[in-house]
Amino acid sequence: MGHHYKVSPRLLSGAASVASIVLVLSGCANTVKEPPLYGWRNYEKNLDAHFRSDKSSPDDQLSSMLDDRQQIEAASQALPPGYRAHLGLLYGRRGDLEGLRQNIEAEKQQFPESSGFMDFLLRNFKSK
Repeated sequence: MGHHYKVSPRLLSGAASVASIVLVLSGCANTVKEPPLYGWRNYEKNLDAHFRSDKSSPDDQLSSMLDDRQQIEAASQALPPGYRAHLGLLYGRRGDLEGLRQNIEAEKQQFPESSGFMDFLLRNFKSK
């Protein structure tokens, strides 16, 4: 019934060597870092500042985001979801309704799944 096979220590040593080589090579293969999908720069910080009570002015936020956009585009990275919409809202807060519309439309173009919400923002925007 039960067969017992004797495995030589030499075979085990060879198998362990092959396994070690495979592990080392697979570790080397994982050192290639994928570039980020989007260029975030300071977007999250600007978004946080927008909703805080001690927030910076819309003009300061807009200036910072426009600077970041130039750097993101210079690095051939895509703007992250919501970036253009946030720019649009900042333009709108300054009374630049054309800037609002252009950026909201650009957000819809880049992220079609946001169309419903972007249309809602366009319909209901009230400058402050």
